[in-house]
Amino acid sequence: MTQKRALDRSAYEPLPEGQTYQPYISADESLPEFTFKAVVPGILFGILFGAANAYLGLQAGLTISTSIPVAVMSVAAFRVFRMFGIQGSILEANLAQTVGSASSSVASGVIFTLPALFLWGMPPGLLQMTLLAMCGGLMGILFMVPLRRFLIVKEHGRLPYPEGTACAEVLVATEAGGDHARNVFVGIGVGAALKGVISWLHLVPSTIKMAIPLLPRAQVGMKLSAALFGVGYILGPRIGAIMVGGGLLSSLVIIPAIAAWGSGRTTPFYPATDIIDDLSAGEIWTNYVRYIGAGAVAAAGLITLIKSIPMMIESFKVAAGQLRSRLDSTDTRIAIPRTAHDLSLRTVGIGLLLLALVMALIPQVFGVIESSAIRAAAAILIIIFGFFFVTVASRIVGLVGVTSNPTSGMTIASLLGTATVFLLMGWTDDVGKAAALCVGCVVAIAASIAGDTSQDLKTGFLLGATPRRQQAGELIGVLTCAVFVCWTVQWMSPQFGTDDLPAPQATLMKVVIDGVLQQSLPWTLIGMGAAIAVLVELFRLPSLPFAVGVYLPVSTMVPVFLGGLLRHVVEKRAPTAEEAGDRRERGILFGSGLVGGEGLIGVGIAAYAAKRIIAATSSGNPLPQRGPDLVHQWAVQAGLSSEWASICASSVAFGLFALFVVIFARACRRRA
Repeated sequence: MTQKRALDRSAYEPLPEGQTYQPYISADESLPEFTFKAVVPGILFGILFGAANAYLGLQAGLTISTSIPVAVMSVAAFRVFRMFGIQGSILEANLAQTVGSASSSVASGVIFTLPALFLWGMPPGLLQMTLLAMCGGLMGILFMVPLRRFLIVKEHGRLPYPEGTACAEVLVATEAGGDHARNVFVGIGVGAALKGVISWLHLVPSTIKMAIPLLPRAQVGMKLSAALFGVGYILGPRIGAIMVGGGLLSSLVIIPAIAAWGSGRTTPFYPATDIIDDLSAGEIWTNYVRYIGAGAVAAAGLITLIKSIPMMIESFKVAAGQLRSRLDSTDTRIAIPRTAHDLSLRTVGIGLLLLALVMALIPQVFGVIESSAIRAAAAILIIIFGFFFVTVASRIVGLVGVTSNPTSGMTIASLLGTATVFLLMGWTDDVGKAAALCVGCVVAIAASIAGDTSQDLKTGFLLGATPRRQQAGELIGVLTCAVFVCWTVQWMSPQFGTDDLPAPQATLMKVVIDGVLQQSLPWTLIGMGAAIAVLVELFRLPSLPFAVGVYLPVSTMVPVFLGGLLRHVVEKRAPTAEEAGDRRERGILFGSGLVGGEGLIGVGIAAYAAKRIIAATSSGNPLPQRGPDLVHQWAVQAGLSSEWASICASSVAFGLFALFVVIFARACRRRA
């Protein structure tokens, strides 16, 4: 084969009637694809980025797509193999990224839901967590199989699948020559170093805060997080600005307004048990703003789903038509090109039936739930919501990408529906809570993995991969990474609900289930949040990222905004449009590396802290409290007051973060 240097132009455009797309590797060619040296690196990269994404989600409530960094690292691995005389093909590299990228989707569903069980005091075992993760992942992949021919093939050029297309471009460009892998690995090193200096050595404070004069309890801050900065670069300036706008609304408007409204009142206002004058800004957020943010996120998620109803209806019609046509097809495998081989519908049907039976009949899936009636109802609801939202997610990510997949909204909708059914059935105790959350967990993972599978199949379609081998790779990725992702989450569980790992999404799901089953939601606050989401939609802004900003502390949103701002600056100053695209790609790879590096160090730090908590609890001794950061201590020893020592430490932290931003900007501008 004569090596090409780019995808054909038809990879980006709808094809004329009767014309078929010619992939990078033609259907007549047979290159190595599903091999040991492709699967093993994919599994290892999946474990690495799965743990990192789990930490990011528990810290900030959001995750990123890992397809592109895993693809780049896969190509780098095959370059190393070639140094030892082991040859590899671009289809093997694609298969490795297909296996590896499944972990991020599993991590999203797990960290969005299961930490709530720990917060309830009903910690699940590793076996239960792993079974739930596997059921959700396998269901999402199997439901996606019959949709591929329509969403990926027939809608080619109309559904762009941005991450899938970008991943194909990266694989082709890296295969043809280039230096893409460098930014990922340098990003991993920089992210790990910054996290180690701040959170392991405790050289400087992890968050810089500043009170705002004239506004009661108002303050702004910035979390010194390389991962959040990288996420902001990946999301871009618009989404970053919208998210920080939501955070500023909470910190500069809602909290001061509540403080002013409650000034002088002598009785507590539900759900707080103390008067508002005695509450700090953080306590006002916990007692009031959290519910406002929850209402905003829930309403924004439902609005996103309502806006997608025409797309849902069309997708269901198409799915039904595709199933009928495939069942009526008389084609044999010999007549079908290699690039059109999917897993058989028989395999899909048997797999889904087995999953339903496992969920309904095996007690370990739902842990503490002994009632066979509740397990059967939960399994039925999972199948219904799972098929519905897998179809929706597969189509939505084709338009807006995996990062914008409204998994939170779909999970909240599933929880609201399940909790309402359980309320009507009278299952409102702890067992009912746990069952409802398990339904949400499986549906969240299924919807998330369906979006990832769609992007991977788009990459394979453009490159000329064999679909059934990719689908098998997705299944392997789920089965192998699920246990490691769940183990990571369980390892860090003693820190859930702390400032280091607040688990914001899982806390939101807990609030939703508690409120519906116990009929105890502060509906006034929830309604205020819903009104905010509706108002944002009326201004034609995406309500979901704004609502997430309202729900999360502003210090978490500021580095996301600054990362998006850096992307705007470096692209704006590029001399040509082509160079702007190159800078965007280099920055995305560097940012993905930052997420991986900080996540890995963060997992280690959280695990060490969890070990100390467990040891202190078992011995009955109080956990030693960490003192001020080292710069603060050195400043006090030098004779400065505590206030000036804090200012000194914050200044050093700001300078360190500024140096990090300069390194990031240089990585974006550096030519290969």
